[in-house]
Amino acid sequence: MIQLRSILNVADNSGAKKLRVILVHGGSHKRFGYLGDLVTCSVFEASPNAQVKKGEIVKAVLVRVKKEHGRADGSYIRFDDNAAVILENVAAKEPKASRVFGPIAREIKNLGYNKIASLAQEVL
Repeated sequence: MIQLRSILNVADNSGAKKLRVILVHGGSHKRFGYLGDLVTCSVFEASPNAQVKKGEIVKAVLVRVKKEHGRADGSYIRFDDNAAVILENVAAKEPKASRVFGPIAREIKNLGYNKIASLAQEVL
């Protein structure tokens, strides 16, 4: 469960290392974000000479969350960390970076983030 002020790892090579959540999209009173949700974040930590700078406001999609997610077949999936991929164009669901690190959930591809799924090392 991701909420206001949660710290996320960045699962791409955009140059950001950590993000701090400032808004979970999906309604006026949506409190928690889950797998595949869109969040607005502030770059909390970044590499020098990166595409994104510290303090920049970005939109990202959650690709890994510690909270388990139930699937239609009755199984559950959960990850060891909370991670997001920074988006360039939210309407087209395009990532800002050219690589995605670590595994991502199959639900990301089902939500229409096909480019992120194709860049990922592993889709679980």
